[in-house]
Amino acid sequence: MDRWWPDALGKNMRLAPWVVALSLLAGCSGSSGDPILIINNQQSLVMDPSVLSAGITAAPPSLTTDRGRLSAYSLLSNDHPAPVTVHYRFYWYDAQGLDVIPFAATRTLIVPPNGEARVQAVNGNPEAKHVRLYLSLQ
Repeated sequence: MDRWWPDALGKNMRLAPWVVALSLLAGCSGSSGDPILIINNQQSLVMDPSVLSAGITAAPPSLTTDRGRLSAYSLLSNDHPAPVTVHYRFYWYDAQGLDVIPFAATRTLIVPPNGEARVQAVNGNPEAKHVRLYLSLQ
């Protein structure tokens, strides 16, 4: 007999698809019913391994507010004697960790040899509370 719930010996460990779906949905909301996403503020900077290999280091983005607009910036340093082209994008999140519009486009910057360059973005959406900077060479 094919059962969806395990018997006393632990055989036939198949769960009905609706049980799995219900379990996943229950784990996505808090006690108030609002969705809760956990954004680790300690990971506000994400760098492809190739960026580190190219000699680029970066500070986690700093946030400032000016006239109701949230601004994020980071200082990139190049430890090599050749310029490095870096692609970067700022991702903005609200207090619950959900994406905030407008979505920023990927930008490109050349970090001079043995020098520094600053990347910056501004988001005027009042819902923006957190930011994550992503750096890559592609």
